Amino acid sequence: MTRKLERLEKIMSRLGYGARRDVPFWIREGWLTVNGEKPKSASVKVFADEVELDGKPLDHPFGLTVIYHKPLGTVCSRKEEGRIIFEDFPERWIDRKPPLSSVGRLDKDTSGLLIVTDDGQLNHYLTSPKHNISKTYAVTLDSPLTGNEAEVFASGTLMLEADDKPCLPAELMVTGENTANLVLHEGRYHQVRRMFAALGNHVVALERTHMGKLSLTSLNLQVGEYQTIEVEALKQRIG
Repeated sequence: MTRKLERLEKIMSRLGYGARRDVPFWIREGWLTVNGEKPKSASVKVFADEVELDGKPLDHPFGLTVIYHKPLGTVCSRKEEGRIIFEDFPERWIDRKPPLSSVGRLDKDTSGLLIVTDDGQLNHYLTSPKHNISKTYAVTLDSPLTGNEAEVFASGTLMLEADDKPCLPAELMVTGENTANLVLHEGRYHQVRRMFAALGNHVVALERTHMGKLSLTSLNLQVGEYQTIEVEALKQRIG
């Protein structure tokens, strides 16, 4: 989001701090300042990075992008039942406008690296096939690997049930009798689970470890932790 003049009440609302009707009260109480001065009204036009609430600058006033280590049992959608990812973020973030959205989804039973952003262009950049940003998953299977999985996945001929075209070639690196790392170059619904199911195996644990060159290991984020990052810095780290 570019830096622009906005009504003070709009800024406070879009950043999730509260309703527009709350702003006049905050002004009267002296909680809001603009460049250190008390604003004359809630409708005054200001730059968001000049505003302080209780002596503190506003939280990411011109856009927010988060790298997050998603735990098992959390959901990316606000509409699904259960624990949502926003419970690991500051409460006001769920009310930001434009809204924060995950870049792709990790289902409830998948953990690992997730990007969350309010930047629609970044979301498109990271998910567009044109940019070929790979995703790597650590997979644990119910049954031992048979030995032909890497060849099948790399062939570009594997058809998944209900799909009308085969999966793009994917790279499988075996790490144990029933464990492997799988690198995908597309993002279909429950793709990793469905790929192994097509070969008669069942995924019992799944973690996304990388997006492009960005890895959970390099971030040193514990489960449920996150860090904010600037858009261009994220693009450079993902590669």
